[in-house]
Amino acid sequence: MSTGYQIDDQYATYYLTPTIVDWVDVFSKKIYRDIVVDTLNFYIRERELVVYGYVIMTNHMHLIVRSRNGTLSDTLRDFKKYTSRKISDTVVSSAESRREWMLHRFEWNAATNMRSTNRQVWTHENHAIYIETKSFFDEKLNYIHQNPVRAGWVELAEHYLYSSARSLYYDLPGLVDVTPWGV
Repeated sequence: MSTGYQIDDQYATYYLTPTIVDWVDVFSKKIYRDIVVDTLNFYIRERELVVYGYVIMTNHMHLIVRSRNGTLSDTLRDFKKYTSRKISDTVVSSAESRREWMLHRFEWNAATNMRSTNRQVWTHENHAIYIETKSFFDEKLNYIHQNPVRAGWVELAEHYLYSSARSLYYDLPGLVDVTPWGV
C-alpha cells in the first residue's frame, strides 16, 4: 500500500526516515550502528550516494540524501537489504542478550508480508520527503541534528558521534563522509 511518501525523482534530494520493524532498539548497541555507518560509506564511494546529513537513533535513522546516478530507490533498497542481512547475521552470531526476542520480531514481520523472506529488519517505507528549498533543507538538517539532544543523550548536537553535526558544523571527525549542501 502506498503511503504517498514516494521517491518520484531519482536524482532529487530527499529527507528519509528508515525505521526498524516494531521499533526494535537495534541501534542501542554500537556493533549495529557501525554496520550502518560502514554501509553508508561504501554506498557513498561505490554507488554514488550523496549524504548531506544523518543521525542514527536507537530504532530509526534520518538521512538527507540524493543519488548522483539516478538510482536512489534502488540504492536505498539495496542498502536496507544488505544491512538487514548483516544485522540479522550479527544478532545470530554475537553475544546478543535479546537474540531470541529480536529474531522473533524480525521473523514475524517477514511472515506477515510477501516482500520479505526469512527476516525483516527494516520497514518497507522510507517516509521520503522531497527537499526543494534551502530553507526546508536547513529545517530538516536541524531536526536531524537535534534528535539526540531531544532524546536527552547529549547536551550539544556535536557531542553525538553517530550524527553529521560533528563534521558539518564543528570540523570534528565524523563517521560518515557527508557532503555540504550545494556540492
